[in-house]
Amino acid sequence: MASQENNAKTNSATSQLWKNIRENITLVAIALFLAFLIRTFIAEPRYIPSPSMVPTLYEGDRLVVEKISYHFNQPHFGDIVVFTPPLELQRQRKIDKDQAFIKRIIATPGETISIQEGRVYRNGQAIQENYIAEPPNQAFPEIKVPPNEFFVMGDNRNNSYDSRYWGFVPSENIIGRAVFRFYPVNKIGVI
Repeated sequence: MASQENNAKTNSATSQLWKNIRENITLVAIALFLAFLIRTFIAEPRYIPSPSMVPTLYEGDRLVVEKISYHFNQPHFGDIVVFTPPLELQRQRKIDKDQAFIKRIIATPGETISIQEGRVYRNGQAIQENYIAEPPNQAFPEIKVPPNEFFVMGDNRNNSYDSRYWGFVPSENIIGRAVFRFYPVNKIGVI
C-alpha cells in the first residue's frame, strides 16, 4: 500500500513538474511573439550612429521609434524620422538598404525648399530653427518636393549628409518617428 502511495505521489509530482514546464514554455512563447509584434509594427529601439543630429541628438543616444502614426497620418514638418536609405544614397555610398538613417523633415510633398545666406526657406518663408547646431554654410537652389517624398536634413547642418546631397526620401522608406530618448539616463525624455 505504501508503495502505491509513493508511486501516486511521484506521478503527481512529475505531472505537476511537466505542467509547470509547459506553462513556462507557453509564457515564453507568448512573450517572444508579443515582442516580435511590437518591434515589427508598433515601436522599436534605435541608436544614433553619427553626429548629424547634434544638438538635438548625440552619437550613442538610444531612442524609441514609433511606427503606428504614419499609417494614419502623413509625416509633418519638423518630425524626426528614421528611414531606410533611398536608392540614390545606396548607390552613391554603397550603403546597405537595411541601414537606417535619422533626420528631420524640413519639407513635405508639394512644398518648396531653398537655402540662402545661412537661412532655410520653406515655401518662400525663412523657418525658425532653434534646434540647429549652426546655420548652413552653403546655398541650395529652390526645389519642389515631389508627391509622396520628403526633404530631410540633419540638425547639425554643416555636418550632415542629407537631402541636399542625395535627394528626397520616399514615404515608403520611412520606418517611423523618433519619440523618446531612453539613454543616456541624464537625457531621458520626449524628443
